Amino acid sequence: MSRFAWLPRLWATATGRFGLLVVVAIALIALVSVFWTPFDPLRVDIDNRWAGPGGANLLGTDGSGRDILSVLMAGARTTIWVAVGAGVIATLTGLALAALGALTPRAVRESVAVAVDILIAFPVLLLAMMLSAVWGGSLLIVVVSVGLGFGVNIARVTRPELRRVLHSDFVLAGRASGLTPWQNLWRHLLPNVAPVFIVQLSWGMAVAVLAEAGLSYLGFGATVTEPSWGLLLAELQQFITIHPGSVLWPGLAITLTVLGFNLLGDGLRDATDPTLARRATRAATPPPAVVA
Repeated sequence: MSRFAWLPRLWATATGRFGLLVVVAIALIALVSVFWTPFDPLRVDIDNRWAGPGGANLLGTDGSGRDILSVLMAGARTTIWVAVGAGVIATLTGLALAALGALTPRAVRESVAVAVDILIAFPVLLLAMMLSAVWGGSLLIVVVSVGLGFGVNIARVTRPELRRVLHSDFVLAGRASGLTPWQNLWRHLLPNVAPVFIVQLSWGMAVAVLAEAGLSYLGFGATVTEPSWGLLLAELQQFITIHPGSVLWPGLAITLTVLGFNLLGDGLRDATDPTLARRATRAATPPPAVVA
């Protein structure tokens, strides 16, 4: 079977298709904003404050006269950077802890399990706020704190799955054929725990988007010189009773992005699960003809 056989299965599910389209759209907007936006996202035009949607300013302007569409497009770069950065750190941290907790001798496994149980007690947002209070608010602090926090969550969920698959017949056969534990991990264990891992990773990336928006809203995330949906929401919500429509756009962008990551993770889980793929293949295979 081709290693990309899961793509048609992902596109065949409504949730996976919607999540993929949303995430790809956000990524394309972020890429386009590197080269072009309707206006400079940081350009202040006092004479054009609170312009309504339409005309040159498609979504209107804020209290400083900045074009809301331009700020949203530039803020997509921040969102993608935070989601991907936190996802990479969570992947490396979670898989490393899960492998240490599943493939090492018993004393090391139990020590890692206890450490993961202790670390998982710290909420991700609280960890980010603590780090921001010490080193100052920045996107890097948000990425590192969310990545480490959800890396522990990934390890907590993935470790028992690795232990379960470790005793499967195909893993024992690979070990008998001379594969090292790390070769077995790469060839047999990780593909079989991928569905669980993908769901946790997509959830972590979605929460990273929320964490960046929430921390920027509270002043612990992006600085005023960095376009951010959370910062824009914090500025616009002060005038929600006067210009209620302006708050809709950053809130809608955050909601759609989080929903897209979550639904994409669900679709990838269904598309990459080997057991579901085998069931779908058997269901699509017609029964043998009966010869009279």
